[in-house]
Amino acid sequence: MEYLQMTNGDVFQKTHDELDFEFLGNIRGKRWRFQTNMYGNGSTSRGREERYYLWFDPSKEFHRYSILWTTNIILFYIDDVPIREIVRNDAMGADFPSKPMGLYATIWDASDWATSGGKYKVNYKYAPFVAQFTDLALHGCPADPLQEVVNSDCAAREDGQLASDDYASITPKQRNAMKRFRGKYMYYSYCYDTIRYPVPPSECVVDLAIRQRFKDTGRLKFDEKHHRHFKKRGEVMNTRNNRNQENV
Repeated sequence: MEYLQMTNGDVFQKTHDELDFEFLGNIRGKRWRFQTNMYGNGSTSRGREERYYLWFDPSKEFHRYSILWTTNIILFYIDDVPIREIVRNDAMGADFPSKPMGLYATIWDASDWATSGGKYKVNYKYAPFVAQFTDLALHGCPADPLQEVVNSDCAAREDGQLASDDYASITPKQRNAMKRFRGKYMYYSYCYDTIRYPVPPSECVVDLAIRQRFKDTGRLKFDEKHHRHFKKRGEVMNTRNNRNQENV
């Protein structure tokens, strides 16, 4: 699995914060899948995963993956399209990341769960595996990794600057693009997983119309497998109809 991750788990092992883009492995011929996630203060028992299909093959060309993290909002972007927004509220408490984090980008073996729930394992005969990154940009405050807070003057200045930049606010056009992305490509959301969370976490904005599309497990009622089966059945029916028309 390849990931782009902000974390401080190497320093705060029991109370770490984390923000993730994680590519969940790929089976040739199928669409790529990835997830975003958030942890605050070691809240690993309250994972906030969302999973999506990609509309492109990330191994073919470079794309831009961005995370905006301020004291009040977290935004995930792909190619300048916002795909997820988390707005802080008082009920979240320490579950919202607050300590200084570092940035990591690499590959690790998560095939015990990441590819079809652990069904497909990494084949090491194809090693070494290579990930390429380019045009890395960081904007924030430098901090001692052992500190739990950064310099207050810098934090206030940078937080204000980030909050005022164009990418810190979602335009109506971008919000519509985010709604289209989530409606078309999101296949799991913790906000709709009533088995894990009978009461959705406080930051969830539950859309009842969208909620009806998901099972109690938080997964779509009709996943890619059902869609392909239905498509094939439709193709067979169309073929039969065409043959019948030829016989008329």
